[in-house]
Amino acid sequence: MSDPRRSRPPDQALRWVTESLGAGSRITSVRRLTAGGWSANHALAVVDRAGAVHRLVLRRWARPEWSLEDPDFGPAREAAVLELLAGSPVPAPRLVAADPDGAACDVSALLISRLPGSTPGLPRDMAAFLAQLAGTLCEIHAVDGPTRDRIPAYRAYYDAGSVATPDWSRRPELWERAREIAAAGPPRGPRCFIHRDYHPENTLWSRGRLTGVVDWTSGSWGPPGVDVGHMRWNLALTYGTDAADEFLRALGPRIPPDQSYWDVVGVLDVVPELDAADWPRFDLERLERYLEGVFVNFG
Repeated sequence: MSDPRRSRPPDQALRWVTESLGAGSRITSVRRLTAGGWSANHALAVVDRAGAVHRLVLRRWARPEWSLEDPDFGPAREAAVLELLAGSPVPAPRLVAADPDGAACDVSALLISRLPGSTPGLPRDMAAFLAQLAGTLCEIHAVDGPTRDRIPAYRAYYDAGSVATPDWSRRPELWERAREIAAAGPPRGPRCFIHRDYHPENTLWSRGRLTGVVDWTSGSWGPPGVDVGHMRWNLALTYGTDAADEFLRALGPRIPPDQSYWDVVGVLDVVPELDAADWPRFDLERLERYLEGVFVNFG
């Protein structure tokens, strides 16, 4: 059975796009973007009746299982997040149209502006790369507005205190200590708007400049350390533990006071979904070295 996220949008979906742009609009190009999560993402060029070209992304929740397995992370939530971000300095897409129930499109969908740039790959200037990631995260955490009550509270994906030691680990004592720290519960700390899935592959870059932050489906109101910890383990796994530590230094005085706890919980929250077959042994060992380094802050 073919993956519905990889199929061209049906005529009903494309008709919804043109109707959202107004009578006389026409689509001149459709290009599939990388499928991720539950959504099928397509880059579109739409010419309106006045001749203006709109570069957009059609996000369709094309796998029907999402409403049963992950109902919290749907188009209505992302639409609310994008509305909150509108007018902020955060380089986020603009919401053009929303059909969270799939009443007009073929499935639940969002139509958003397309930001310039591409995912970073291996940065030429790692220090500048990390500094921009840190600065943009501070902008995200400063977002506030009258619609904040529509943003759900943060929740962990898994009970961190009960996460099993991964099969690929050769150091089970690290995971035992991590579970003990997580089981103690989160310390009292600040709460703010968070991306919840902030990592390099959810950022766009052009000529060494960060041009966009995407995939806001899990935007939440919660501890800022969640975003910092999520970014740090991703950096450690992809670029090495030095990059994770440099990102923390780039935050400077803006490091959350409870960051060490969220660094541990961030690793435990992803381990159940980390497929060892997708990563070389060296990278997985780097993740364990990162976790061991976090423990230094606990004395």
